[in-house]
Amino acid sequence: MDDLDQKLLAALRRNGRATYSDIAAKLRVTRATVRTRIEKLEASGEISGYTALVKGDVEQLPVRALMMLFIEGHGTQKIIAQLSGISAVQYIHSTNGNWDLVIEIGTHALVELDRILDKVRLIQGVSKSETSILLTTRKTHKI
Repeated sequence: MDDLDQKLLAALRRNGRATYSDIAAKLRVTRATVRTRIEKLEASGEISGYTALVKGDVEQLPVRALMMLFIEGHGTQKIIAQLSGISAVQYIHSTNGNWDLVIEIGTHALVELDRILDKVRLIQGVSKSETSILLTTRKTHKI
């Protein structure tokens, strides 16, 4: 992936419904270039899908947690795909150290968080986990 692909992905993250023409104008390339690049990114799996963020997805969820996961074997990409299908999983981070992945989870109630934790632990290849519930956010940084 080159710089143009990175800029294209950033534009799609800002507005996944932007037209090829709008993106092309912002990136100062042709519409055909945008279409070709998006098709290649989709074919390679770099763009794995599109989704809509609804009001409930972007509102602050009162119960939030970080869950660290140890992955057994080489199934990390399959596990990431499964985690991506769980709506309460807001972010998936790869990391170094003892844990392979750190996921951020947001729910409306502790009982819902407990259900999500059980669901994640049952994913084949997740052999160990540790969860920390986030109590208070002292500082945020909005992009």
